[in-house]
Amino acid sequence: MADPAPPRRPTGRDVARLAGVSQATVSLVFSGSEAGHRVSGATRERVREAARTLGYRPQAAGRQLRLGRSGMVMLAVPNLLGPFFGRVHSGVHAEAGRRGLAVVVSSGWDSATLADAAVAGRFDGLLICSPDDSQLGDLPAATPAVLLDADPARNPGRPTVELDVAGGMGDAVRHLAALGHRRIGHLRATLSAHTFRIRQAGFEAAAAGLDVVEVGVRLNEGVPAAREAARSLLARPDRPTAVVCDDDVVASGLYQAAADLGLRIPADVSVVGIDNIPVAGLLAPPLTTVDLPGEELGRTGVTALAALLAGEPAVPVPPLPTRLVLRASTRPAD
Repeated sequence: MADPAPPRRPTGRDVARLAGVSQATVSLVFSGSEAGHRVSGATRERVREAARTLGYRPQAAGRQLRLGRSGMVMLAVPNLLGPFFGRVHSGVHAEAGRRGLAVVVSSGWDSATLADAAVAGRFDGLLICSPDDSQLGDLPAATPAVLLDADPARNPGRPTVELDVAGGMGDAVRHLAALGHRRIGHLRATLSAHTFRIRQAGFEAAAAGLDVVEVGVRLNEGVPAAREAARSLLARPDRPTAVVCDDDVVASGLYQAAADLGLRIPADVSVVGIDNIPVAGLLAPPLTTVDLPGEELGRTGVTALAALLAGEPAVPVPPLPTRLVLRASTRPAD
């Protein structure tokens, strides 16, 4: 008995029939060029929805060749091992795949590396996540690039997708204050990235009037550096009753330091983190933390980059909302 024939791959004609448009309209929508703007926004979305329903993928290779493009974008992150950046990559990968783009992830980059990638033509555009102050100076102004979790004021003219990190940090501090904590510690990142300046500003605004103790943490040195900084904070004779950590990796270092000193969480010290990476729910007790929507950050960034590549004007995106996830690492002050 002969093997059954493989299922037929959907075509542009199938998409046109389902969307109720001409095949020429489908071609315009997926052309990736200025010609696509001849089609109204509502019709473009109807065509894309029909394509998603059918599982239609345009012939990306031929289209990119005609446009002189590679079909690849680069996602530059500070640290490939950073769990939060895994969440960002997940969102980037999903949205880029939906748009027929491939993603290459880079770590440990500097401004010269980005400039080389931009002018060599290997990538159609760049997504640059959580840059520090030294990493964008050499980037050519004409390079299609979208900045994620970055300072729009320092990068005028470039599309930027922000997170409401300050609001999230404020929620964390106010949660502890509402539980009666008046002496609050802060394990503060010493990196020069915009995201950590915003965390610091959000902490200071929300902690006004409280008794605050801050210790700097070298985030690039991982959990051991966080554990060392946390020990210095928790070993103080005037130990804070609650601590806010600049990310969940730092919080995990604090858990280790508390165990070293025979302290219980939250009976002796309440703890709040930021990021909501998977480890937050696996710590004992599970960590109260601020959820930063990394997947949405990635998806939104790809959408903005696709608009740039299509010649569309950049549309400002409001900061993506964060939320406080309550778990068992906090309790009322004694």
